[in-house]
Amino acid sequence: MSVYGVLQVHSAPPALCPHIEWAVAGTVGATVSMPWVSQPAAPGSVRAEVTWQGRPGTAGAITSALAGWNRLRFEVTEEASPGCDGVRYSYTPDLGIFSAVTSANGDVLVPENRLRAALTIAATGTAVLDTELERLLGTAWDNELEPFRRASDGAPVRWLNATG
Repeated sequence: MSVYGVLQVHSAPPALCPHIEWAVAGTVGATVSMPWVSQPAAPGSVRAEVTWQGRPGTAGAITSALAGWNRLRFEVTEEASPGCDGVRYSYTPDLGIFSAVTSANGDVLVPENRLRAALTIAATGTAVLDTELERLLGTAWDNELEPFRRASDGAPVRWLNATG
């Protein structure tokens, strides 16, 4: 079974580009050459997008390979497949990783147990419900990444097919 996904590197220092390509290639098992272009939202940085096909869980593997790299902002999405939900991972150096289950149109879906936990925390006065819901939806990541997403409109895209 294979799934489709997208890696969007929203901003990276040019010196990291070959390392990013090597890390993704090691994950998907195919040569990766990404179409790097300048990132107007972060002068001196570049951005790229690549569409991939691989086994379920590839988005998580790509995220693990890239997470923790200084000055790198990215998102990885994976479409749903039989028995597997769609997923989106977002990463920024300041916030770290956000992951969420997604619907077919990309909306974040919050599992019932996480909503119940937010309600419980809010009921005890430990946290404000609005703040907990924003955390579950990844609002801080969306706020930080949105200027980079807008600057990426019209960026070239490449397709990758994973092996194995």
